[in-house]
Amino acid sequence: MSLGAGAMGGGTRAAAEASPRAQGGSVSGLTVEHRTDPLGMDAARPRFGWRMRSAARGRSQGAYQILVASSPDKLTGAGTRADVWNSGRVTSPDSVAVRYAGKAMRPSTRYHWTVSVWDAEGRPAGTASPAFFETGLMTTDGVAGWDGAQWIGMQGKTPNSAGAPILRTEAALKNRSRVREARLYVSALGVYDAYVNGHHVTVPQDGGTTTELLPPGWTNYDARLNYLTYDVTDLVTRERAVTLATVLGNGWYNGRISDGSTYYSKDGNALAVKAKLLIQYGDGTSQTVVTRPDGGWKATDTGPYRADDIYDGQTYDARKELPGWTAHGFDDSAWSDVERVAFEDKYPDVQLLAYPGETARFMHRWDRRPQSITVATGVTGQDGSPGGRGRIVVDPARTVTDPAKAASAPVTIGSGETAVFDLGQNMVGVVRYSLRGPAGAQVEFRFGEMLNDDSAGADGPEGSVYRANLRSAKATSTYILKGDSDGETHQDSLTFYGFRYVSVTATDTVTITGLTGKVATSAIREIGTVTTNDPDINQLASNIRWGQRGNYLWVPTDCPQRDERLGWTGDTQVFSTTGLYNADAGVFLSHFQDTVVDSAVIYGADKAQFTGVAPGGRYNFPGGGSGWADCGVVLPWTVWQMTGDATVVERSWPALTRYLDWIRQQTGDTYAGQGSLTGDWLAPQKTSAQMMSDIYYGYVAKLMAQLARAIGRPTEGETYDRLFARIKQAFTAKYLSAEGGTVTVKSSLGDASPIEPGADPNQKTEDNSQTALLWVLKLGFYETEAQRRTLVGLLAANIGNDAAYKAAHPNSSRVKYAENTLSVGFLGVNVLAPVLTDEGRGDLAYKLLHQDALPSWLFSVKNGATTVWERWNSYSKDAGFGPVSMNSFNHYAYGAIMEWIYAYMAGIARDPESPGFKHFVLQPHIDPTGRITQVSGSYESPYGLIESEWKLEDSGRDLVYDVAVPANSEAELRLPAASVDSVREGRTPLARAEGARFIGHTDGVYVCRLTSGRYRITAKLR
Repeated sequence: MSLGAGAMGGGTRAAAEASPRAQGGSVSGLTVEHRTDPLGMDAARPRFGWRMRSAARGRSQGAYQILVASSPDKLTGAGTRADVWNSGRVTSPDSVAVRYAGKAMRPSTRYHWTVSVWDAEGRPAGTASPAFFETGLMTTDGVAGWDGAQWIGMQGKTPNSAGAPILRTEAALKNRSRVREARLYVSALGVYDAYVNGHHVTVPQDGGTTTELLPPGWTNYDARLNYLTYDVTDLVTRERAVTLATVLGNGWYNGRISDGSTYYSKDGNALAVKAKLLIQYGDGTSQTVVTRPDGGWKATDTGPYRADDIYDGQTYDARKELPGWTAHGFDDSAWSDVERVAFEDKYPDVQLLAYPGETARFMHRWDRRPQSITVATGVTGQDGSPGGRGRIVVDPARTVTDPAKAASAPVTIGSGETAVFDLGQNMVGVVRYSLRGPAGAQVEFRFGEMLNDDSAGADGPEGSVYRANLRSAKATSTYILKGDSDGETHQDSLTFYGFRYVSVTATDTVTITGLTGKVATSAIREIGTVTTNDPDINQLASNIRWGQRGNYLWVPTDCPQRDERLGWTGDTQVFSTTGLYNADAGVFLSHFQDTVVDSAVIYGADKAQFTGVAPGGRYNFPGGGSGWADCGVVLPWTVWQMTGDATVVERSWPALTRYLDWIRQQTGDTYAGQGSLTGDWLAPQKTSAQMMSDIYYGYVAKLMAQLARAIGRPTEGETYDRLFARIKQAFTAKYLSAEGGTVTVKSSLGDASPIEPGADPNQKTEDNSQTALLWVLKLGFYETEAQRRTLVGLLAANIGNDAAYKAAHPNSSRVKYAENTLSVGFLGVNVLAPVLTDEGRGDLAYKLLHQDALPSWLFSVKNGATTVWERWNSYSKDAGFGPVSMNSFNHYAYGAIMEWIYAYMAGIARDPESPGFKHFVLQPHIDPTGRITQVSGSYESPYGLIESEWKLEDSGRDLVYDVAVPANSEAELRLPAASVDSVREGRTPLARAEGARFIGHTDGVYVCRLTSGRYRITAKLR
C-alpha cells in the first residue's frame, strides 16, 4: 500500500498544539459520521457535524466553512493551505450530517478538520479546535486493502470440540526505532480477544481505556461482517518485534443462538480470524503483518479456555494457562499449524465492512460491588413449604448484610455450601472474581435475576437464586483453580450474562476474595436524563435506563439472560424513541437497520417482508409479522426524526418500498394488513391480531409518505398518502360501528395472538380494547369530531374501570383489575400516555404513571425491580413468579413510557416537521395528581443541550420554569398559565422579553416562540 504524508499522521497531541483555539468554545462538538475523532471509518463521503454555542440569545448559524487537511498546521491561514477540502463559505444553517465534497478519501489515512461559523447577521461566530478522523480500509470485498490477509483457523480443529482456538505469530520490526503509527484491523468468524505484544487491545473510554466484550459483534454472517480498527501504536513502539495473538470464541456464529440461521451448522462452524497490522514508520515506509497460513502463525486448543457459549457460559481451567503466549519469545513449536478457512468460497458475496459505531465495551463507572453476601449450608423446612422446597440454612457468621462491608468482604465456602452475592442491580456483562484455593478445585458461578421465595413458581429453596426463567441456558462461569498461593483473578470474555445475583459453589474449600459486576453495553454515551421529586418515578427511569444498557449489546436485544437474547424487531421499534432520548444511539440503530434489511432478503417472505428477529434465523416466523416486521419502516423514521439525518432512510428506501409493495400483493384492494402472529403481545386485555395488523399497515403507510418527502421523493409521498387514505377507509368500514348512535371499535373481530405463551386459551378479544382505541385515535381512524370525542370517552372509561364500567362489562378482562390501570401489551405501551395527553387527558396519563396496582409500570418498582420486566405480572411479593415460559426480568419494551416522560412531563418534545430538534417543542405538563411538583429534564440534541426544569411553588399556584434552548435552534413553548400577563421573565411579561415572540393563549395554554438562550419563566397556574 502506498501511504501519503497524511497517512495516520499527527496524532491528537499535534492537533491540539496546532489548533487556533475557538473563541470561548463557541464552535464545538465536532463529529464525523456522528462520532468524535473516529478511527477506521469507511464512508466515502463522510457526514460532518458541529455545535454552535453562545450565551447570547437568538444566535443562529448563517454560514459555515469546513477545512480538511493532511496535517493540523494546514488548517490555519484562512483555509488557503487546506490541501484536502475547502468547502468555501457556505450560506446555510446546517450543522448536522453535512456531506464531505472534497478529494477522494484514501484508505488508512488520518485527516484533520475544522469548521468556522458565521451567525445569521454575517458576524464571525468562532472556529472550532481541529478534530480528526481516520479512514479504514475503504473496501467491502475483504480482499482489496487487506494485503493478502485471509481467514485462518487452527488446522485440524474439529468444530465444537473442547478448547477455544488460540493463535499467535511473531515478526521482527523492520525499523523499530522509528515507529510512527500502528493500526490493527481485525474481524472474526466467532468472537475474539486480541493481543499485541502481550497486552489486551483496548479502546479509549472516559479519559482512560477499556476492553470490548465479544467483538466484532453480531450480523448476518453470510451477508455482512464487520471489522474493527485499533490504534496500537503504544504497544508497538520501542519493541524489537511484534507479536499478534488472539483467542477465538463461538459467539453468535457457532452456537445454539444461531440455530435456524442460513449459516448454522449442527456439526459446528470453524472459527477464524482475519487481521492486518499496519505499521507506519517515520521515514514513510510501512510494514504489515497479516493472517495467512504461511505467515508464521501457530495455533492450539490446549489452553485454559475450555468451553464457551452465549447461553451456557464459559469454562476456564487455570491449570492449562500458557504464561507468555501473547508476548515475544514464547515457544509455540509444538502448536499446530493454521489453515485457511474457506468462508468466502461458500459466501462469495459477503461484505466485510468497518463497524460504524461504538462497540460493546466494559464501562468501569458502572461497576457493581456486592450489597450483601449470604452463605447457605443446606436446606430446611421442606415439609412446611408450599412447593416442598423449603428455605436455605443461613450461616450468620459468614453472611454480610452491610453493603459497605459486603463490597470487599472475603468469604470462604466448602463443598456443599453456597455463597449468594447480591449486586443490588440487574445488569448485563460478566463478573470479575478473585479466588484462593487448592489446584483442581472447581468453582461454579451461576447467574440469576431473582431470589426464590416460597411460591409455587419458585425453582429452589427460599433464598436461593431463581433460574427457571433462563429455560435451557446454563449461564454458568466455571473456573478451575491452579492453586496459586497469591490468589487468582478471572473475568469471562467469551460470553455474557444477565443477572443481579451470583450463586457460588465449589468442589473444595475456596475463598472468594473479591467479586465485581462488570457492566458491558453499546449504549456508552448517555445524553438524556429526567429526575423528579418522586422516588418511585426516579426508580422507574433508572430501571428503564439499566434495561437499555443491558439490551443494547451490539444489537438491540429483547432480553440478556435466557436462551433467547435476540434482536426482536417489535421490541426495538416501540422502544427506539426512548432509546434515542437516553443515549447517543443513532449509529447503533442505523447499523441494526442495515441488519434488518439484510434479514428481509435472507429470511423474509419473498425476500421482501421484514422479519421478527434480526440478525439470524432463530424464531423467525414465516407468518404474519405486523408490529415486528414494521420495524423496518418505523426504525429509520425514528432515527431520522430524532437525529435529523435521513441517511438511513435513503439507504433503506428500496427495501422499504419492496415491503409495502409486498403487503399490497398479499391483501390487495382489501387494504388489510399482512396478519400478525404476535398481535398486542402480552396484553392483559386482548385485541384482534388482524386488527393490529391493519392498524400497523396504516401506520407504516403514513410514515412512508413522510419518509418519501424527507429524501426528495414527493410523488411517492403522494402515493403513500393515497394508500393511507384507502387503508383508513377500509378500516373504518370494517371496525368502526356507529349503530344505535353508539360508536364501537370492533376489536373483537378475530383472535388475539395464537402463539402467546402463558395466555388464557379461554380469554376472548374484546371490543373497545385499550390498545385499539389508542391507535384509532392516534391515526385518526374515525370520520367525525363527534366520534373522536366519543372514542376519547370510551378510552377514559376503560382506563378508569370503575364499578359502573365493570357492571356494564361483566365479561371483560378489565373486571379483575383495579381502577385507573393500563391494559396494553407491546404494541400499545408506547402510544398510551402520548395519545391520552394529546387528547386532553393528561390527568389519566399521570394516574396511570403513578398506579402501582397490577397492571402498571410501578407494580414492578413496588415489587423490587431494578430493570423493566417482560410481563406486567412477572413477579409479585404476594403471588410469586409469573408464567415462566415468557418471564424475563430485563425486557425494555414496557420502558417505552420514558418517551412520554421526556416529551410531556419534562416537556422536551420533537417537532415532526423539523427532525433533529432544529425546531422543537417545550411542553411541560403539570401533574394534576399533585404528586410530582418538581421535574428536571435534559437532552443533548444534535444542536446542543436542551434543559427543561419546572417546579411548583405557593401550594401549586405558581410555576417556575427554567429552560435552555441551544444556539442555532429554536423552540415553541406551550406553558400552562392562568393568563397572558402572569407569564413573566423576572418582572417583564415574557411576551416582551428578548428572544420571545408571543403566539397566543388558548384553553389555559400560553404559546410563544423562544430563540436560543437561557430563560427563567414564572407563571400563575390559578
